[in-house]
Amino acid sequence: MSQHYPALIIVVPLLAALAAAAAGWINKRYCFPIAVASLAASFVSSVFLLGRVIRVKEVIYEMAGWTAPIGIVYRVDALNGLVIVVVTAVALVNLIYSKSAIEEDFPDKMGTYYALYILFATGLAGMVVTGDAFNLYVLMEIASLTGYSLMGLRRDRATVSALNYLIVGTIGATFYLLGVGYIYIATGTLNMAEIASFMSQMSDSGSIRMAFVICLAGLFIKMAFFPLHGWLPNAYTYTPTASIGLIAPLTTKVTVYIMIRMALSVFTPEFSFKTIELSGAIVWLAIIGIVAGSCMALAQKNFKKMFTYIIVAEVGYMVGGFWLGNRAGISGSVLHIANDALMTLALFMAAGIFARKIKGEEISDMQGLFRKMPWTMAAFVLGGLSIIGVPPTCGFFSKWYLISGGIEAGNYYFVGALLFSSLINAVLFFRIFEVAYFEPFSESHGHDHSHGHEAVAVEEAPLGMLIPFYVVAISLVILGIFSGDLITKIIYFAIPAGIV
Repeated sequence: MSQHYPALIIVVPLLAALAAAAAGWINKRYCFPIAVASLAASFVSSVFLLGRVIRVKEVIYEMAGWTAPIGIVYRVDALNGLVIVVVTAVALVNLIYSKSAIEEDFPDKMGTYYALYILFATGLAGMVVTGDAFNLYVLMEIASLTGYSLMGLRRDRATVSALNYLIVGTIGATFYLLGVGYIYIATGTLNMAEIASFMSQMSDSGSIRMAFVICLAGLFIKMAFFPLHGWLPNAYTYTPTASIGLIAPLTTKVTVYIMIRMALSVFTPEFSFKTIELSGAIVWLAIIGIVAGSCMALAQKNFKKMFTYIIVAEVGYMVGGFWLGNRAGISGSVLHIANDALMTLALFMAAGIFARKIKGEEISDMQGLFRKMPWTMAAFVLGGLSIIGVPPTCGFFSKWYLISGGIEAGNYYFVGALLFSSLINAVLFFRIFEVAYFEPFSESHGHDHSHGHEAVAVEEAPLGMLIPFYVVAISLVILGIFSGDLITKIIYFAIPAGIV
């Protein structure tokens, strides 16, 4: 069965989505077990697949035995072997965390919701493992259409935000498809490995250059790269709790992965970094995006919207780090895909718990939460420290590699932007900590701290939400401790040998 792991990651949840939809009509109690079992199977398959990739370096799976270029090939190496584990893990943990929220928000649509949830995760997983440029577009649309539905199921501002996301997302996907069309016209194939084999002879082709620029533009829209980020803040702020914990951590990160895959494995590093002279301009856009995203986050009073602008800045981290074009920068970018997926998941898990317990989403509504919800706040502190980049949390180590890449490239503006963003993040989270710990201020505040707080009843989140949240929070530290192993045993082999 081990040779079928790439297919199992996709096929099992794809069939389970149909089963979950049917269960919604027969007996809604079966929807959750079906969804969990399918995503657990996908996650276990991805872990075993990564283990195999570490041993053999690359796994190629021909769907139904059809070889490329006629058939669709799944190609898994060190780069997407790591990313697929992150995608399936986030989808599984968030599903377990969201059980009560789904039952509360969608009591009459549980079968539909679980089917959409599974299909979204399946689409993202397929985008990661596929080795076919057009199949990637098909899977992108599966993920996009289900994502729009997950956002718009609730009848409030989420519907309008989902519509805006649909329009902008369709534009981004259309740009990517148009670029793939140019590639096919020039090469006559859609298999990524075969396209790469033509690049050395076609680097001066106008069609190839146009394909590269158009594909990149489409991906920048999909990942909300500054200044193409306008759709993201409202879309993520008003999305239901269960949906945002899946969409926010994965959508931008998977799209960044696709950018890296296209640049390294389709257009080749020589073409991406040297023939097309766009690296400098992209890094400058990333610098502006990091600074702008951080400043916009600082201006927010709604903590969910603040988290969304942090995502805009984090996208700048990954895009800028990759286009530095050196091994340290690319390593930091790939590592940050995994780190930021978990950090973002932690933030939106906390946001879901806060919104459920305090019935509000303003930072000022968080008064006294350290006393009301000490365990939840302890895990949230870990998430905040990781976003800031405090060791030994994982956020520190990916920033370390990104800063090292900036220094090696001589781009001290990028280094400065990273340090500036970390400082702003410290202000953001310590402002929340201050409100949650010290406020409401008593009359003795500033004079006698020994009697500054009255006794407050502890009202923690349900264990069904708290335990998955703690799993993610502790993972931020574990991932940080083992960052060196991730770099030397996995990410090092994801970067072509010619990049130093």
